[in-house]
Amino acid sequence: MTDGIVLDTLEQAQTFFQKDRYATDSGMVIAAAGLRSSVIRLRVDARHKNAVGGLMGGVLLTMADFACAVASNFGTDTGAYVSADAHMSFLSACRGNELTAEATCVKQGGRLAFYEVAITDELQTPVARASFTMCRVK
Repeated sequence: MTDGIVLDTLEQAQTFFQKDRYATDSGMVIAAAGLRSSVIRLRVDARHKNAVGGLMGGVLLTMADFACAVASNFGTDTGAYVSADAHMSFLSACRGNELTAEATCVKQGGRLAFYEVAITDELQTPVARASFTMCRVK
């Protein structure tokens, strides 16, 4: 539940999270959403690159944060979840042109939830891993 809205379908999640303008204006798309899980995809282009031609680290952190937001708020009516803590490890340069972030819930508590996110490119290169503590707010 996010502000009184229960997100039970992929279409509801895509519509609601269009308000996450930084992520969606950057080209991030919700490809799948389930109870405590999500998949976010991004076609990499010039706006995602840093001065030396690599992928900006902020792109990866935004993808992971967006994936956790969708996963933690999908199919629940217990209140909105927001990120309380995040850690990311950058594993490899992105070798492809499309990134996929997959978020899964490791532990769901009464007020806090712990999520892990794996980010890969379409060549299955492990690009980054992240962990998030999500906090339920009313």
